[in-house]
Amino acid sequence: MSNFFRTILLLRSPSSLFSHGFSQSPFKSLRYLSTSSEIVSSPKSASLSSNAVQLENNGKALIALLENQGFSQSQISDLAMRFPRILSMNPEKILLPKLLFLQSKGLSSPEVVKIVCTVPNFFTGSLNKRIIPAFDYIQAVLGTEEKTLNAIKRFAGVLVKDLRISVGPNIEILKQIGVPDSNILKYLQYQPRTFLINPIRFKEIVERVTEMGFNRQQLQFLVAVFALRAMTKSTWDKKVEVYRKWGLSEEQICSAFRRHPWCMMGSEDKINGAMDFFVNKMGCKSSFAATRPILVSLSMKKRLLPRGHVYQVLVSKGLIKNANFTSLFCSSEKRFIEKYINLHKEQIPGLLELYEQKLVESRR
Repeated sequence: MSNFFRTILLLRSPSSLFSHGFSQSPFKSLRYLSTSSEIVSSPKSASLSSNAVQLENNGKALIALLENQGFSQSQISDLAMRFPRILSMNPEKILLPKLLFLQSKGLSSPEVVKIVCTVPNFFTGSLNKRIIPAFDYIQAVLGTEEKTLNAIKRFAGVLVKDLRISVGPNIEILKQIGVPDSNILKYLQYQPRTFLINPIRFKEIVERVTEMGFNRQQLQFLVAVFALRAMTKSTWDKKVEVYRKWGLSEEQICSAFRRHPWCMMGSEDKINGAMDFFVNKMGCKSSFAATRPILVSLSMKKRLLPRGHVYQVLVSKGLIKNANFTSLFCSSEKRFIEKYINLHKEQIPGLLELYEQKLVESRR
């Protein structure tokens, strides 16, 4: 047995590997069977030994197939840890046909690998009864195979659900209240996960978004639905409380959410960190979040801290006074470098290097 396969075996729980009451790890059980003549001689241990051999043989075939399909050893090991059922699945009869189906639709090997690693329970769905019908359903709704593949690459979980009893009713709920078909189709393509929820719960979210004052004709309505779908009411209340601690009123928080629903998608720590950054480091009033909530949703490490540092250097040198923070933090990388770094490279020669250093530090 290769060291790599031993690692995979160790990832499985004893109860899922054998159902015979062994309390030790699967690998220890196998080693114990091979060294104890008393146990090996019993009918029960003979069955265990046979199961172990079958598992190893199946595992070798599984590894060979996945490696041939472009999976790395680390990806296979991760799959076994997150989805141990894969170790007992027939590689040729269960796994390969599903991989070939995705490839037959034009997905590259790396794209197929990414899909499976992201949603390993893709393998649990029946190819003919679940995966193909789901693919055909999405294509019928979106109209083209290209858009269908885009939706699947966004969230392959749509292939393991019965879309007729989840996505279908939820699309109908939106149509009944006047959400434009174009917006529904666009969001199904780019955020298919939004629709994979119990229709009763989905309707409650839609009604809540309506009560908040969102315009059903605008795409922002579905963005808000997606945001609320992604969190429980308890989580929402905790995030609201963070904003309140910074002095925002209930109306200001709702206003911020209407302007940019993503301002509620970050964790409590993320929201608190962003508010602290703007209030205590950038000198903003806490109420700024109600008028420019997009800033709160930006990455602290990749966007706010590195660009904020450049801004503070420029201020200290008297080269800038009152910058437009939306422009400063939301502009493209190219635009930011042109406007805030290259424009002042003669006065501060090492500014670009300083900025790049801050970006490197943010990735650690």
